[in-house]
Amino acid sequence: MAPLNDPRLSPFTGWTRAHWAGLADRLLLAARRHTSPGRARVSFPGRPGGYGPDVDALEGFARTFLAAGFRVVGERGADPLNLMEWYADGLAAGTDPHAPERWVRLDEHDQAKVEAASLALVLHLTRPWLWDRLNPLVQEQVVDYLTPAIGSWYPPINWVWFQIVVEQFLASVGGPYAADDIEAGLALTDGFARQDGWYADGDERAYDHYAGWALQFYPLIWTEMAAGSPDAESRRPVYLRRLERYLQDAVHLVGADGSPLIQGRSLTYRFAAAVPFWLGARHGLDSPSPGLLRRAASGIARHFVSHGAPGEDGLLTLGWHGPWRPIAQSYSGPGSPYWAAKGLFGLTLPADHPVWTAVEEPLPVERDDFQRVVAAPGWLVGGTRSDGVVRVVNHGTDHSRPGSNLTDSPLYARLGYSTATSPLLAGPHAGRPLDQSVTLLSETGEPSHRTGFDTLGLERLPTGTVAGASRWRAHWVTLDEDVPDHGSGRSGEVRLGPWLEVLSAVRGAWEVRLVRVQPSEETGRLRVGGWPLPADAPDPEPGSVVSNGKTCSGVWSAGLDDGGVTAADDASPLGLWTLVPWRATSGPARADVWYDAAIHLGTGEPAQPPAVSWDGPSCLITWPDGTSDTLDPARLPHP
Repeated sequence: MAPLNDPRLSPFTGWTRAHWAGLADRLLLAARRHTSPGRARVSFPGRPGGYGPDVDALEGFARTFLAAGFRVVGERGADPLNLMEWYADGLAAGTDPHAPERWVRLDEHDQAKVEAASLALVLHLTRPWLWDRLNPLVQEQVVDYLTPAIGSWYPPINWVWFQIVVEQFLASVGGPYAADDIEAGLALTDGFARQDGWYADGDERAYDHYAGWALQFYPLIWTEMAAGSPDAESRRPVYLRRLERYLQDAVHLVGADGSPLIQGRSLTYRFAAAVPFWLGARHGLDSPSPGLLRRAASGIARHFVSHGAPGEDGLLTLGWHGPWRPIAQSYSGPGSPYWAAKGLFGLTLPADHPVWTAVEEPLPVERDDFQRVVAAPGWLVGGTRSDGVVRVVNHGTDHSRPGSNLTDSPLYARLGYSTATSPLLAGPHAGRPLDQSVTLLSETGEPSHRTGFDTLGLERLPTGTVAGASRWRAHWVTLDEDVPDHGSGRSGEVRLGPWLEVLSAVRGAWEVRLVRVQPSEETGRLRVGGWPLPADAPDPEPGSVVSNGKTCSGVWSAGLDDGGVTAADDASPLGLWTLVPWRATSGPARADVWYDAAIHLGTGEPAQPPAVSWDGPSCLITWPDGTSDTLDPARLPHP
C-alpha cells in the first residue's frame, strides 16, 4: 500500500485528483502500445474473447476512449497527451467501411451496440475539442456507423440505455434518429425502478454493480445530452432523487480497505464501481457529502491499484486484483476490463470542484458498527469498524423470478456476500452450492438449489439487529449444456424436493440462521455453509471454524451434529485456496423442526457464539455484546 500522499485533504486514502489523472494517463499510454497503425483497433494481449478478436479490438478502442474523453473534459480541453487527435484518427479509420481497420458494425454484431454508446457519450462530452473539429466526411462516417441503432432490438435490460444514448447523440448533431425509440426506451427503463432509488437490471431480481455504473449513470447522462427538452427537464429531478437515495445505501457497501462488494457479474470492471459516487458529485448532491463521495470512489480505485491492477505493464487483465480468468463471463475478451474506465468519470470535474477540494470523510464502516436493511435487493447489510468488513445476507436477489427453479449462480443466489470474501466461482463447488448456502443433500451428495425463492420479509428490530427471511422449494437440476451461462442461473431437468424456510438475524460480525424443512416424502441431510475464507494453504485442523491468520470464518450449531471445513483450490480470485466451514445433520433432516446455526466472519476466533434458546415458538438470541432479540418464526408471511 502506497503511503498517504495528502493526509490533510485525504486522511483516509491519500489520493488526490493527481492520482486519478495519473491512473488515467498510465492506462492510456499503455494502451497505445497495442494500437493498430490507423489507431482504430486496440488489441490487448491475451486469449480472444468469445466474440472474437474484431470485437475485442473495438472494445479496446471504445473503452479506453472513455478514459481519454473524461481526462480532456476535466482539463477544459487541455490535452498534453494529444488524446483527441489520437482518437480522431481511430474514429476516421474505424468508421470507414472500406478501411482495413474498420470496426464491426452494429448490424453485424450486437456487442457493437454496447461500444457505440461509449463512442456517443465521449463524442458528446468532448464536442468542442473533437466532434466539432472532425472532417465533415468523418462526421458522416460516424453518423452512418451509429445509425443502425435506430429501430434495432436491444435486450430489455441496461442495454436499452445504449440505444437511447446513441440516438440522442445522433439527434444532437443533426443525424437521423427515432423519437419513438427514445420514448419507448425511457418508458421501459421506468419499469426498472424499485424501492429507495434502486434499479433492477430488467424484470428479474437482478441487483448488482450495474445498478450504479449503468442504471444510475445513463439516465442522468441522457438528461445532459437532451438538456432543455421537456422530457429531460421533467425526468431529471426524479433521477436525482433516486440517485441520492441509492447513494445512502451504496456508501454502506464499500469496505474500509476500498473493496467493493464481491457480488454480481462483470466484476472484472473493477473500479467502474466508483461511477455512482462521481455522478452524485457531478450533479451537486449535498448528501452524501462531497468528501464522503470522494472517499468512497478513491478508496475503490486505491484498493485495486494497491493490489496490482493495472499491472506493472499498465494493463488491466481479466481478473479482480491480478489476472484470474474465471471471474469473467464466457464472452469477455482482453478489451473488456477497460469498462473500468467509467470509474474515471470523476476526472470530468475540474480541480476546483468541491468533490476535489473537500476533506475526505469516513465511510459508514469506519465510523461505527452498523446494521441496515436494503429493501430492493433484499439485503441485510452489516459493517464492523474493527475490521472494516461489510457483509450482506441475501434474501432477495437471485437474477431470476419466484418459482423459476434454476441452478444457483454463485454471483447472485448465495445467502451471503462481503467485501472480504468471494463466492466459489471455479471448480466443482461453483455450480454445487456450498459456501453461504442452506442445502439438502441428495443420496449421491448433490446439494439442492434455492433460485426462485420467495422473500418473506425484512425488518429492523428495536435493538438495531436486522432480520429477514426467504422460502424455497429445494430442487436439483440436470443442466442443459446448450444453454449459455452469462452469470445467472441455468435451466435443465428439475427434480423437486421439500420446502425450506430460512430466517436470518444479523448483528455485528454474526448471523444467526434458523432453518426449517417442511414435511415431504423425500428429504436428505441438511447442510449450512459458512463464509468462504481466502487462504494460502488448506486448513489442517478439524472442526467447523477456520482462520487465515487474520480473519476467522466459522459455523456453530448444536442441532447440526456433523461438520467440517472444505478446501477449494483456485476457486476464487482472492487466494490460492478458499476454506468453507459447514455444519450438517448426520442423517436425514427432521421435518418441522427449527435448526439454528451461528455464522461468523471477523477478526480472530470469537470467545463464544451467540446463545440461542427456544421458548415455545419463539427464538431468543443473546448476542456476544449482551443484546437480546426475540424472533417468532411463526409470524413469517407465506405466499
